[in-house]
Amino acid sequence: QVQLVESGGGLVQAGGSLRLSCAASGRTFSSYGLGWFRQAPGKEREFVAAISWSGGSTYYADSVKGRFTISRDNAKNTVYLQMNSLKPEDTAVYYCAAGGDPDYDYSDYDDPREYDYWGQGTQVTVSS
Repeated sequence: QVQLVESGGGLVQAGGSLRLSCAASGRTFSSYGLGWFRQAPGKEREFVAAISWSGGSTYYADSVKGRFTISRDNAKNTVYLQMNSLKPEDTAVYYCAAGGDPDYDYSDYDDPREYDYWGQGTQVTVSS
């Protein structure tokens, strides 16, 4: 069992930055691939970014590539999402998730069904 708690969301103007954190407790953190997803009102949950257990492989949605950076600190059991050049369309509840395929060898990193554990989410609102 893994418990995930997100923090760092808030209200920011377009062009601004936020850094989300997701702290994990429970089973060995480094055994999991980690992802960030987001869900805007009336829309399906969508993939944002993912990172392998070692941090050696990262993956991004086209909509955030070049603006967002995912990283992890296994010693602190924490995964981060640095979000720069934010746009109003980035407004959503952001969720972190942990999946049992640490290198995404047999799972799709962008499929929410591949993740076993989810945090409660943190709201990000970008004003124009």
